[in-house]
Amino acid sequence: MSESVFERIYAVVRQIPIGKVSTYGAVAARAGNPRWSRVVGYALHVNPSPGEIPCHRVVNRLGQTSKAFAFGGQDVQEQLLRQEGVEVVDGTVDLARYGY
Repeated sequence: MSESVFERIYAVVRQIPIGKVSTYGAVAARAGNPRWSRVVGYALHVNPSPGEIPCHRVVNRLGQTSKAFAFGGQDVQEQLLRQEGVEVVDGTVDLARYGY
């Protein structure tokens, strides 16, 4: 993938508001290709600016947090989401309530 694809993904992730989450597939679609879900995952795993690009706001299609969250593990992702007012129950976010 080209650098510009990652930049498009990061631009989409920056738009997810505090207190909301998006899925890998939704980010992929907004970045230009709904088939890029795995690319989104890879881009977020190598996120160059975790404080600026809120990768913790991206969950899977079932609303589940990542067991391999690159910046401290699943517990850290859940903690960051809770700090923003997102309820996480058993590693899952209610997409109907918190989805962006």
